[in-house]
Amino acid sequence: MNVGRAIKKLRKQQSLNQSELAERVGMTQTSLSQIESGVKKPNSGSLKKICDYFGVPELVIYLLATDVEDIPERNREMFEKIFPSVSGLLLDVFNVPKELR
Repeated sequence: MNVGRAIKKLRKQQSLNQSELAERVGMTQTSLSQIESGVKKPNSGSLKKICDYFGVPELVIYLLATDVEDIPERNREMFEKIFPSVSGLLLDVFNVPKELR
């Protein structure tokens, strides 16, 4: 699960650079860079601020961050069958643009 990649997608979709987003959510550009590159994970407070800024619940970040490799191998076939539909419906509910999915 790559939460940083999901945050980066949201940031780029709004044409923000790291410094702009970092300033708007009260963190350093270095911290945001480390999150986006996967060096560190955001703490719950930082993730909440990022979600609040983008107007999305944490669920959206996790949906955008989920990869088939995150799922135990025994469940991957089922995941690949249902995840696109289920995540698509949830992302539609939260008005996440199709180009982010």
